Amino acid sequence: MSRYTSILDSALEGVGNTPLVRLDRIAKQEGLQCNLLGKVEYMSTGGSVKDRIAKRMVEVAEEEGKLIPGKSVVIEATSGNTGIGLAMACAIKGYSVIITMPQKMSIEKEAALRALGAEVIRTPNDAAWDSPESHIGVALRLQKEIPGGVILDQYRNMNNPLAHELTTAPEIIDAVTSTLSTREHPSSGKVDAFFAGAGTGGTVSGVAKGIKKTHNPACIVVGIDPIGSDLAFPPTLNDSGRGSSYQVEGIGYDFLPDVLTREPGVIDSWVKIGDADAFAAVEQLMRREGLLVGGSSGSALAGALEWLRSDSGREIAQTPGKNVVVLLPDGLRNYVGKDWFLDIALRKEPSPLANTIASILKRPSCEEKGQNYLNPDGTRKD
Repeated sequence: MSRYTSILDSALEGVGNTPLVRLDRIAKQEGLQCNLLGKVEYMSTGGSVKDRIAKRMVEVAEEEGKLIPGKSVVIEATSGNTGIGLAMACAIKGYSVIITMPQKMSIEKEAALRALGAEVIRTPNDAAWDSPESHIGVALRLQKEIPGGVILDQYRNMNNPLAHELTTAPEIIDAVTSTLSTREHPSSGKVDAFFAGAGTGGTVSGVAKGIKKTHNPACIVVGIDPIGSDLAFPPTLNDSGRGSSYQVEGIGYDFLPDVLTREPGVIDSWVKIGDADAFAAVEQLMRREGLLVGGSSGSALAGALEWLRSDSGREIAQTPGKNVVVLLPDGLRNYVGKDWFLDIALRKEPSPLANTIASILKRPSCEEKGQNYLNPDGTRKD
């Protein structure tokens, strides 16, 4: 059944409303008895979970008079996906957009931003977040010097987590509660555990509040943080690998954004994940579930599986009917030129089937063998 049954007035109406998909093949491989479910955010019109916050931040800023058509210029520091969501919204609404983004972020993100009409400024990867040379520092400078410049500020803007509390969480709850429990797929009727990577932290904070306030206060929420980042709690979790670089984009920071809650009982636990495990999980999602996701989706799945294997998660993992939701933030569009993806897609050892194909194609075909015995007129040679 289509997610939409009528004509949409603009692409903004196609933001969110993404499917919750069973990851049964991965669950079986991992020996899980619970329902492993993926919230597939690349099916939003802008291609990521960040479409949700971009839409809400722009619309609320308009309502509050902070954005004025014909005058305001939207400026934002981003890892890319929030920028793409903002550029999409501003293309529709007629605002100019300037995006500042670290150099490590993919060229595909920059291309998408420029295609939507945004100006893009790259900043050094090693610049500290509070340095004037960082993507945040450059955005602040531009905001001061460009007439009409407005920073919506995903790191502090509470409409970031609120977008997830009001849209992402209810979608997950509705999908779980409206799916009947069957013999093949028993269900508790509740969201029992939720996993999401943290960049600004708005997604995991907002969804956690939405689920716990209105649906299941006992839901276990786990944040996923890359090794080298400082977001996990308690802070001692970040000691190993502190300050090391990581390839996964869109999650992890060297500072604590205001929108990432530290309120007790909201985010219950944290798992640290390295690049190798993240990209291996991406390959599983592609090859076993047919989902063309990005690297941070691999981090989220790898973190969920690590927690489910642990003493803390084993009871949920081995209980039929428990519903475990993993948020998959974006898709492959942003990463097709990245080495980690090319290693998965083009640089693997040949499969047995590939070797069989190569062997067949080295031999003359039946037609070619037959032609060796024929004259140019088609008669058989003596």
